[in-house]
This record gives sequence, structure tokens and C-alpha cells, in this order.
Amino acid sequence: MTTSTPLGIPALRTGTDDVPRLPEGVTLGKKDFTAAGEVRWCPGCGDYAVLAAVQGFLPELGLRRENIVCVSGIGCSSRFPYYLDTYGMHSIHGRAPAIATGLATSRPDLSVWVVTGDGDALSIGGNHLIHAMRRNVNLTVLLFNNRIYGLTKGQYSPTSEVGKVTKSTPAGSVDAPFNPVSLALGAEATFVARTTDSDRKHLTSVLRAAAEHRGTSFVEIYQNCPIFNDGAFDVLKDRDEATARLVHLVDGEEVRYGREEDRRVVVRTAGGGVEAVPAADADGREVVVHDAGAQDPSQAFALSRLDGPSMAHVPVGVFRSVVRPTYDDLVRDQVASAQASSGPATDADLDALIAGGDTWVVR
Repeated sequence: MTTSTPLGIPALRTGTDDVPRLPEGVTLGKKDFTAAGEVRWCPGCGDYAVLAAVQGFLPELGLRRENIVCVSGIGCSSRFPYYLDTYGMHSIHGRAPAIATGLATSRPDLSVWVVTGDGDALSIGGNHLIHAMRRNVNLTVLLFNNRIYGLTKGQYSPTSEVGKVTKSTPAGSVDAPFNPVSLALGAEATFVARTTDSDRKHLTSVLRAAAEHRGTSFVEIYQNCPIFNDGAFDVLKDRDEATARLVHLVDGEEVRYGREEDRRVVVRTAGGGVEAVPAADADGREVVVHDAGAQDPSQAFALSRLDGPSMAHVPVGVFRSVVRPTYDDLVRDQVASAQASSGPATDADLDALIAGGDTWVVR
């Protein structure tokens, strides 16, 4: 059932409801979203896999290319707008969410995407990211996490593990790293997910769910940097190791993972958190059933804390997907209400504003 917000905005809508569709019978393919320019990333970079997945997925949306916008900041991942044959903007360091907020609010006919990295989004851009999520702006944020600064040649980043030796931390990093999913859930983002660059099927399914969501969709993508942090996620790319470590979250199902001979389950702890234990040790304990639609993000946050430096158990999939009014819908509704009550602005109104008492005259 479709409900309404206090301002009368339908609450159950998809992320692209207001974006013009392609004419009946017209379809696009991957080539239509592939720009003509040369792709310039280092050989073996995980960005190639993500780009191919996005280019292959965008046609599914059935949208006009001119109504899709990719906004980026600074970093290797931020080259993305050059390689998509859509509109886009390579903006300034950390400010992509702010620019995307303005676009999404002023242009409901656009599908707005933010492509960023762990340094761009979580260091200089930290405030912009958390406020976009807090406001629930209707945009999709793809955060490429390679746990290093790649473009500036290998300094540690806000997601680098403690002890990481880099050019800027020759004795090892002493910073406690961010968990991006935990951060997003703490900001109460309405859609939070994690996936990897090497699992095309899973990546595409997460992208699809993120695009359908109305509000801020935050997707962390584990992505390898072969030059400055090669092998950071190798344990998740080996088939046997991935089976033993990746915790696939499926809404409505018990959280279980691992090999058949070493099956593990996630159970609640006395303190309200969760922990992974061998299936044989779970008797009498409450096994966690994943509820991505829970309004309270506490359980999703607890699941995000299973992840750690050893990557012994790494949850992937959709942690949270809930309905909440979007910032841009609410702002446009306020503007429409003001216009309806006061009528359209005139030149006289503008002159009065410019010459009003709140101006300064510099002599």
C-alpha cells in the first residue's frame, strides 16, 4: 500500500519514478553507455570490473542517457564520468555529494549517481557524505574501497588497517580505520550495501537494488589497487576462502555461512551485539534472521561489526533498505506550496529583494 508523508508525498516510490523513460520499443545496450575515450587506469585495477558492470547494468533502467548524471570528486575512481556516455561532472575533492544534492533537488528528472573512493568520501568529504545520507537525498553513492590513496601514489587512507606501512606511514599507521558500512548505518542511510569488484553477478544485483531505492543508496565496493595495495582482498577472491569468509545477507533468512563441514551461524550476544559461532555451538542460542527493512538500524549495525582486519567473516549484500521521505521531495513540496499560496514571483519582487534592508552598500 502506498502511504503519504506529512507533506503528501507518496512514500513508496522508486528512485527513478520522475526520470523520463525511453520511448516504447527503444532499448539501449552497454555500448551506448561506453564513452569513446581511452580508459586510463592501471592494468589490473578493480575499477575496470566495476565500470563494465555499471555500463552493462545502466541499460536495464530504461532511461534516456541524457537524464543520467555521474558526479565524482578526486581520485582514481573519480575518472568514472569520463568513461560513461552520460552527463557527468568531475568535481572537487570530497564535494561530489554536495553537488549531487543540488542536482537531485533542482532536477527530479535526473538519475543522479555519485562515484567516490575511500579517501575522497571519508577524509575531506566525510561531512558531505554523512549529511547526504542523513538527509536521504535521492541519489546513489558508489564508494570504491581499496584501503589506500591510489591517485596520489600510495598514502594510507581512512580505511587502511592499523599498522599499514605506506609512504606516509613508514612505521605503520596508528589510525583506527572507518568501517564505511557502519558509518552509513550510523548516519541512518536508508539503503546500505556492500559488494566486491570480482563478483559481477552480486555487484549487478546490488546496483539494481540501489537504483530502485528512493533515497540515498550507499554501496561500498571492495576494489583492488594492484600498484599500491595489491592483494588487499585476495582472501575474498579465492573460491574456497570466499565460501568460508563471505557472509551473504538475505532478507528474511537466518544468517549462516561457511563450508558444509565448517558451517557457521550468527547469534545474538548478551550485550545486544552478534557473533559468529560454529553451527554445532549454536544450540539454545538465538540465530539472527536478517531484516533489511527494520526501521531501527541496530541489528544491521551489529552485523556490520562482524567485519574486521582479518576478514574472517565479511558480510555482503543489502544491510538496510527502508522507506523515509527524501530531502529533495520535501524541498520541492515546500517550494510548490509557497508558490501556490503567494503566486509566481515578479520582477518587482526581485527588485524589492535586491534593494531590501538586508543588503550592504560598499563605498
